[in-house]
Amino acid sequence: MNWVKRSSRPPRRWQYAVVSPTTVAEHRQRVAELVGLMPVLQLPLDECLGLVLAADVIAPVSLPPFDNSAMDGYAVRAADLAGDLPVRLPVADDIPAGRVELNALEPGTVHRIMTGAPVPPGADAVVQVEWTDGGTETVTINRAVAAGANIRTAGDDVEKGDAVLVAGTVLRPSTLGLASALGHPELPVRRRPRVLVLSTGSELVEPGQPLQPGQIYESNGMMLASAVRDAGGIAVRLRFVPDDVEEFHRALAPYLGSVDVIVTSGGVSAGAYEVVKDALASHDVRFTKVAMQPGGPQGAGTYEGLPVLTLPGNPVSAQVSFEVFVRPALLASMGHAQAERPTARATVSSPLTSPAGKTQFRRGLYDPSSGQVVTPVGGPGSHLLSALALSNCLIEVPEDVTELAAGDEVTIRHLQ
Repeated sequence: MNWVKRSSRPPRRWQYAVVSPTTVAEHRQRVAELVGLMPVLQLPLDECLGLVLAADVIAPVSLPPFDNSAMDGYAVRAADLAGDLPVRLPVADDIPAGRVELNALEPGTVHRIMTGAPVPPGADAVVQVEWTDGGTETVTINRAVAAGANIRTAGDDVEKGDAVLVAGTVLRPSTLGLASALGHPELPVRRRPRVLVLSTGSELVEPGQPLQPGQIYESNGMMLASAVRDAGGIAVRLRFVPDDVEEFHRALAPYLGSVDVIVTSGGVSAGAYEVVKDALASHDVRFTKVAMQPGGPQGAGTYEGLPVLTLPGNPVSAQVSFEVFVRPALLASMGHAQAERPTARATVSSPLTSPAGKTQFRRGLYDPSSGQVVTPVGGPGSHLLSALALSNCLIEVPEDVTELAAGDEVTIRHLQ
């Protein structure tokens, strides 16, 4: 059932309308459509890690840009080593890495050369220092090399004009290294979404402060803000908004021009003091009951033009809701083609029951070395935060399944 509050005015006499529950897939789609794509920015490479490339990167130079030595050794003409060995030759020049002006290598001489240094005109091979006596005025070479030996030729890795990185690439250390090697100081990427994480509840107290009767330490804000950062977003925390509609609106006002998404936790269920519902009832926010456990009460819509996603207040419900609905939307907004957590099939180690008509997400510990077995952690309660903290996956029980026996196969959603 889905309970829709018609009025929140004192003395809080509520009227409800019963509607069909929303499926997990339907709500996920609504959330994804609300968030949308983030704008494209040119950002310095130092700020691009984990972001998604928004346009192809074309190589402005070849890589390597010039023929260079793959070894510390001696640049030679291979023909000079074709006779009897060892051979002793004069060292006509020293070439360190970074040398700009080069002298041509004359027949019957060698140039001492360092790894990465440009190969001089006239040389067609490099003899590694281990095959010589390491001389600086003259050098004794003990082994011959073929033409081309130990030389990295220009364009061997990348040719100028190649499309080296394509739009949609997730930028990792190696891809950023390639962009830097090609001379790109910045790249076009979809920027990180700024997410306002708002915790409501007059009962909430900052950790470290003494608790009064009826109070609890605030945890959802820390958990959800961390989850936003883990997904690649920028989290802005707004804590301890009391159960008062006017205070709710006043608290949000300073952030409306600086964030992209608002995520709230609490205040969306069927209680008498559901401040999020009360405050957003006149805005374009639709509250619904999603056919899932935990995390049934949900809301999604816009507030002053911003996407707002309202999650339930119980901590496990809030975090599971984030995993199922918010995290994929944030990743998709940054251009990630794969926005969902990796999934796998596993066999459950013990029996489970699940309510009919609801997709259940149970906490689990998956060990692939144990024969792909997943062990449920804790019960289904939405308050069992310690069980979630000890888990590395969610066990997904479909809405048409009410019982699982030990050994039955399930889908798990990795959390790490």
